[in-house]
Amino acid sequence: MPRKSTRLTFAVLATGAGVFSMLQSLIAPALPTVQHALHASQSTATWVMTAYLLSASVFTPILGRVGDLVGKKRTLVGVLLAVLAGCLVAALAPNIGVLIVARVVQGVGGALFPLSFGIIRDEFAPAAVSGSISNLSAVIAAGGGVGMVAAGPIVSALDYRWLFWIPVAIVAATVLIAVAYVPESPKRAQVKVSWYGATLLSAWLVALLLPLSQAGQWGWGSPKVLGLFAAAVVLFALWLTAEARSRTPLIDLRVMRLPAVWTTNAAALLFGAGMYAIWSFLPGFVQTPSAAGYGFGASVTASGLLMLPMLLAMFLSGVLSGRLEPRVGAKALLTTGAALGALACGFLTLWHDAQWQIAVVAGLFGLGIGLAFASMANLVVGSVPPEQTGAATGMNANIRTIGGSIGAALTSVLVTGRLQPSGLPYASGYTHGWALLALLCLAAAGAALLVPARRQGRTSVPARAGTTRAPAQVR
Repeated sequence: MPRKSTRLTFAVLATGAGVFSMLQSLIAPALPTVQHALHASQSTATWVMTAYLLSASVFTPILGRVGDLVGKKRTLVGVLLAVLAGCLVAALAPNIGVLIVARVVQGVGGALFPLSFGIIRDEFAPAAVSGSISNLSAVIAAGGGVGMVAAGPIVSALDYRWLFWIPVAIVAATVLIAVAYVPESPKRAQVKVSWYGATLLSAWLVALLLPLSQAGQWGWGSPKVLGLFAAAVVLFALWLTAEARSRTPLIDLRVMRLPAVWTTNAAALLFGAGMYAIWSFLPGFVQTPSAAGYGFGASVTASGLLMLPMLLAMFLSGVLSGRLEPRVGAKALLTTGAALGALACGFLTLWHDAQWQIAVVAGLFGLGIGLAFASMANLVVGSVPPEQTGAATGMNANIRTIGGSIGAALTSVLVTGRLQPSGLPYASGYTHGWALLALLCLAAAGAALLVPARRQGRTSVPARAGTTRAPAQVR
């Protein structure tokens, strides 16, 4: 039985995860303003985004696993304090270097996702778990939309530093409530953290994501990009070998091989590619001056408002999925969400000449994001042992991020590969990009169809020596 108010617990989890999700997209529209204010070059300013991405990719699965081992509440409070410190340093940053360091610290907050899902599974009544995960997923999805919509008005009315001062106040209050009202989980894995595995995991993630995010500036054929990709392959192989041989792996590969987990992760990789690329390039498309032959010359604030239908649709469909999941199943919702993303990108490929068309596409894609986010989390949480919840959901979030980096990189090649004399991309670059994203989302729907149908009963992950056997619900 829940030991404290689950409403307060959910409010804490939703606020923390929502703020982190908002920080992912909040700074992107204001990046030119930050670059100018701190007298930085464009290449240096991009590290404000890159550092956050790399940090989150490293800390999300590692601290998710740490929460499984030492206690989810204790880890949650520590992560919230790290986000608070990162936002405070960012708000006071005197130069771009300090701001980049602050963004690395903020990236620790990526662990809020797996920790929150784990706390819900441990503390909420079984009948409430699926709906609560769907609602939390809706908040996480909507948080990214809030960042895109709110950035312009905040910077225009106040200053870019308020993009961090506002989260400072919110996270500080969240920490106090978390300490007082979030119960400590009684369910812990009885093993130690594999720091060797954690180091290898961090290394191959950085070696993969760094060239994906910087290849546009370094050049896809540059020695740095090719060398890092080669290092990523070698380090990934070493990590797989080390985890397979370890008695106490950081990520239990047998759990990752469960049919419901690997198929969901495959869908997450492909759908993440489409989702993050839309977030990255659609605002730039509508901000392009109409003299380029497309675009609307929208301001940062106006382009954010065009994303408002996506924000509203993400939240509503995420909440609705919690009501639908018991009736139709998470597999059907994931498939539908990915198919809606493909449909939206297909429409965008053909129709992008009026602002109302952009708004309709944004809303349609938002419906897909809300359904997909909630169903992915429910499929993973319902398929792994309780003591693996943090690690498994952390890897799912990470795989979605890796997909996002790949999708953004591929779209960037298509959009910026050929430029007009004015320096602006041709319209064909965007249309080819939208078509690619439609195919990626369609492939995600295909992967979702491979998710095993929900069935009664439980499947056990064979126990390693020194660990306890725990059943996992197949969904």
